[in-house]
Amino acid sequence: MPSGKVHLAFELVALPLWTFGGVFLGVEWDELVVFTAAYAGASLLLSPDLDLADSDVTRRWGLLRLLWWPYTKIFRHRGLSHSIVFGPLTRVLYLGFLAACIWGASYLALGLRVGWKLPPAKSVGAFFAGIYLSNLLHVFLDKLVSIFRRARGPS
Repeated sequence: MPSGKVHLAFELVALPLWTFGGVFLGVEWDELVVFTAAYAGASLLLSPDLDLADSDVTRRWGLLRLLWWPYTKIFRHRGLSHSIVFGPLTRVLYLGFLAACIWGASYLALGLRVGWKLPPAKSVGAFFAGIYLSNLLHVFLDKLVSIFRRARGPS
């Protein structure tokens, strides 16, 4: 399979194409910014390869990579975490769960209150489009290389 560096290069080379496509289609600037940030963030930090305890994306988290250790135990490599539909959702929900735990602990320990305000629906859509498109390219590249290797036969 492609290395993490190949995946990242493939995804980041495609990013300007997606962004210019959005400009061409008349997508609003705010949504393009959210999309671009989500796409780049997902490519760098929320790759499907977070299901591996020792991957490029896991190492990018630095000491915070320890937060992903339970994720590697819950999801086997190339399983649900590599699903086009459910893969990004598992990572976003996992991060949401961690954030809720941190918020809950800070509330209980320090009495800190956080006011929640929902972002505009367009921004939420742009955010998930960025995360999902990055994931789609990762999985597409994995499948393409698998097909190529099968067609080529044993080396």
